[in-house]
Amino acid sequence: MAENGIGSASEQNDRETEERKLIRAAREDPKAFGGLYLRYVEQVFRYLCSRIGNAHDAEDIAAQTFLAAFESFDRFRQDGHFGSWLFTIARNKAMDHFRQRKETTPIGDIRDLSSGNDPLSGVIQSEQAAALSKLIRDLPEEERELLRLRFLAGLSFPEIAHFLHRNE
Repeated sequence: MAENGIGSASEQNDRETEERKLIRAAREDPKAFGGLYLRYVEQVFRYLCSRIGNAHDAEDIAAQTFLAAFESFDRFRQDGHFGSWLFTIARNKAMDHFRQRKETTPIGDIRDLSSGNDPLSGVIQSEQAAALSKLIRDLPEEERELLRLRFLAGLSFPEIAHFLHRNE
């Protein structure tokens, strides 16, 4: 499956089956919650980095997210989407972070992490990233959230719909 979460229906079904197994194992043995952590930690971190704009704070909030999920795992409904439930916790933790700071942080610049040696190429990429970042900032918050959930968090369309309490 591609890193952005786009894959075939078969891959989606395999992913859901594997997730159900991880959930069942975690219900039987709390130590098995680590499997869910490993499955989602990168996605949650990328999502929070996008919302917070600061990797250090995003790490802290990701840790708080997983701790809260672990502590309230018995309230997770088996028929729900775990990813949607987890990202709801992450979003709430991010909002708590902003309330505590009483300031908002704009979406950070989108940067190409590849290391190119061509200075002109670097300038072009930087300008393109700045233009894209501006376009994204100009979107309504709900549309930015959709982009974060799909391409940074890697959620499927059904998971996003569940997260946003909407139909696909």
